[in-house]
Amino acid sequence: MEEIVSSAQEWIGTRGPEYGMKIIASILIFIIGKIVIAGLMKALKAFINRSKKMPELLQTFIVGTAEKVLMLVLIVMIIDQFTNVAPLIAGLGIAGFVIGFALQDSLGNLAAGFMLLFNQPFKVGDFVEVSGTSGVVKSLNLSATTLHTPDNKVITIPNGGVWGNTITNYTALDTRRIQWDVGISYGADIGKAQEVISGVLNGEERILKDPAIQVELLAMADSSLNLVIRGWVKTPDFWDIFFKINKEIKEALDGAGIEIPFPQMDVHFDGPVPADGNAAA
Repeated sequence: MEEIVSSAQEWIGTRGPEYGMKIIASILIFIIGKIVIAGLMKALKAFINRSKKMPELLQTFIVGTAEKVLMLVLIVMIIDQFTNVAPLIAGLGIAGFVIGFALQDSLGNLAAGFMLLFNQPFKVGDFVEVSGTSGVVKSLNLSATTLHTPDNKVITIPNGGVWGNTITNYTALDTRRIQWDVGISYGADIGKAQEVISGVLNGEERILKDPAIQVELLAMADSSLNLVIRGWVKTPDFWDIFFKINKEIKEALDGAGIEIPFPQMDVHFDGPVPADGNAAA
């Protein structure tokens, strides 16, 4: 035990001051480096913000990547205070191949992330459907895309699963076509039904006048005459108008005495029907 204490005292006496200075230098490098990186990131964000055409996702990606690279350089500078990092960096070249092979799925997600950034199928705030999931795009990083669903769940999808699937962007354009399908009875007056429904749609100011609304006979189904109703609205108004008009169409048809029939079937008997009206067993 005395030998250990003696060795420790000898090391502190001979190497302690040197390592103490290295520790102080490392702390100063870290503090100054963080200040410099923060300043550079602020300048980079200001420079990027001047470009009105660069999408928000790409801006976030560039700033985030630059900050991570600078932090890596700062860490290397601190490690260099205690050991020569040149052999370590050289060794990373060989290790990089092994790691790259092991992480090929992650590298695929990274490549897909670049494709998403530069092709821009969506931006932050868009409502999209991808990989069977619908939600608002909240963020895109090197490996994954994050969506918030309408029922307030956070879904993280690997970028390979996003770029490798069909992407439906519901909010990319300013307007959307809205559609209702309504069945009326075969005994109803089609022209009157069209007039009643058209009146409902024309009474909603948020439904655009151009293109014109459509109320047409779509099909003669088994139990009803099916009408298709179409109009165009501003994209943010889509669901509010859909639910509102859905209710008003039902109320207007009821008020006009136009029946929305239940599914029904006519049954014909080939044999005689008993006097009590019940078919024979």
